[in-house]
Amino acid sequence: MNRRKLALSVMAACALCGPPSLARADGARKANQQMQTVLDALQKLAPKPIETLPPARARDQPSAADAVLQVIQDKGTVAPDKLPAVGKVEFRTIPGPEGPLPVRVYTPKGDGPFPVIVYFHGGGWVLGSLDMSDATCRGLADVNSALVVSVDYRRAPEHKYPAATEDAYAALEYLLDHAQELGGDPLRVAVAGESAGANLATVACLMAAQRGGKQPVHQVLVYPVTNYAFESRSHRENANARPLDEAMMPWFFGHYLRTPADGESVFVSPLRASSAQLKKLPPATIVTAELDPVHDDGTEYAAKLAEAGVDTAHENYEGVTHEFFGMGLVLDEAKAANAFVAKRLRDAFQAK
Repeated sequence: MNRRKLALSVMAACALCGPPSLARADGARKANQQMQTVLDALQKLAPKPIETLPPARARDQPSAADAVLQVIQDKGTVAPDKLPAVGKVEFRTIPGPEGPLPVRVYTPKGDGPFPVIVYFHGGGWVLGSLDMSDATCRGLADVNSALVVSVDYRRAPEHKYPAATEDAYAALEYLLDHAQELGGDPLRVAVAGESAGANLATVACLMAAQRGGKQPVHQVLVYPVTNYAFESRSHRENANARPLDEAMMPWFFGHYLRTPADGESVFVSPLRASSAQLKKLPPATIVTAELDPVHDDGTEYAAKLAEAGVDTAHENYEGVTHEFFGMGLVLDEAKAANAFVAKRLRDAFQAK
């Protein structure tokens, strides 16, 4: 197994939100020892600042997965050479708004019908891929005994807003109607995502509410991007954090949006949705990281969902940064966050 594939295999609990810039979270609050070890390893890999690169080059920069692999190799105590075990993995297409939409389907071991997790990778709507979220999806399938459908939505800037949101909505609605064709249970369908993928997950639910579509039983939002704005306290305090810093946010939005006016839509900025809109959404599980520019995006969205009467559970993890969720092999907070999400999903599936 080459280094890139091995790096992806160690991210067994989440999808990458995209390649990083340099290292270390700044400010009075510091990364904990385990997190800082990863950030130091990342700095040694010397990725270029994403905001200085065109998307094609940004997509090829060293990532947090590479840093985790480096930490493991430096310790010499763990040699991950396997991906989480699943029954089978297959490529399929489902109907999309502009033609067939590629998906990768992870079927767990055992007998179905299985609960279903519709998954959207991160990457600021610009980076990320099915390959970069492969280990995450395997982990979700294994831990939750769920059929995971990873959606290859159209990325910017080749396809600007609303391409990704329309793909996300189309994928969710199709699977709510046709899960049984894949061995899934259409009554036990959840949606999940990280960073920009979490934005797409909750936006798909908002679109379903507006358009009279079906809703999933649960939404899992890991450090979601929920607002086209850069003035929050966490944006200021974590402006120099890594692997996601404040300079990267306008770069992502600049490639994603057609014009700044798009950012005013609740389908870009769900935090701007009204209580009347939000109350129609399914129960939510939200994970945030302390040392993250978008920390307040997730925290404020969790509060607003709860105020609208949505069953919402939010956990914030201190001393860690954006992308921590996938670092379970080297980071205790990642293990705890994954356990939190798994329990919420189990409860949601069992309720049906």
